[in-house]
Amino acid sequence: MFLLRPSLKSFLKEASRIPNYPLFERLHGYIYMRFPYLYIGIGTGEHPLSPLFRFVAAIVTRLFPPKPGSPSFADTYHGKVIPLETARQLVTIREEIRVSYPERVIPYTLARDLILQQPDHIVVLDCPCRASREHPCLPLDVCLIIGEPFASMVIEHHPKRSRWISQEEALNILEAEEERGHVHHAFFKQAVLGRFYAICNCCSCCCGAIQAHQNGTPMLAASGYVSRVNEELCIGCGTCNEYCQFGALELINGHTQINTELCMGCGVCVSHCPQGALSLILDTQKGEPLRLPTRVL
Repeated sequence: MFLLRPSLKSFLKEASRIPNYPLFERLHGYIYMRFPYLYIGIGTGEHPLSPLFRFVAAIVTRLFPPKPGSPSFADTYHGKVIPLETARQLVTIREEIRVSYPERVIPYTLARDLILQQPDHIVVLDCPCRASREHPCLPLDVCLIIGEPFASMVIEHHPKRSRWISQEEALNILEAEEERGHVHHAFFKQAVLGRFYAICNCCSCCCGAIQAHQNGTPMLAASGYVSRVNEELCIGCGTCNEYCQFGALELINGHTQINTELCMGCGVCVSHCPQGALSLILDTQKGEPLRLPTRVL
């Protein structure tokens, strides 16, 4: 009977409206939303089934090699790094919106739409990445699922690991995670109707996406900004270095230096500099920021 749950009906109804949306993706999306802890646990390598899954995947890839130019895993499942202010905007939208971002903003061939239906429907979920770790960072309840049918799917399938929250509570979670030095990502997934569905707030020690990115799988797009240091204000305390989740900051000759190749423009260092010596600046080499239509802000 669980297959007839209202949220699944809504999911399938939305999928049917997408031209040529594959049946495989509909099934994939259901499995992902129904079993996120298994799915992410296998993906991070922390689940006991991970070795078997990788063995089977290697055999399938050898038997059915991907065609040249076919989308990569990162094209189908990825995050856009966003500063706190953008994350705040995403959880305080008051009306339904539909935005299709160009590749210069979301640099992937698939899953680039921001379509929010009932944007005030927000669920906080125990982070599957953290939950898969033996010694996770706390608290666990920091993943924000935004809009329908996704919020209801999570609540109906994971009532013990999720709960409804208000937009104000979502803001509090974002700000608390920022204070802990954790990065905000707007997540998109092809199997989740090819669009945005969640804000992840995580750290390099737990986040599967950050670790994949650092290991060469480009699952994360930079925010469109980079951090800049004002050497006249920097006193070389090193506080900001401790908070950088991407290893982009280094203390050299008494001042913080920024490796712009590694910097993803999350802004965490900016909010943790006691001297106010850091700021975010636009960098065209990092793409463009994710911006929302001004009418919904």
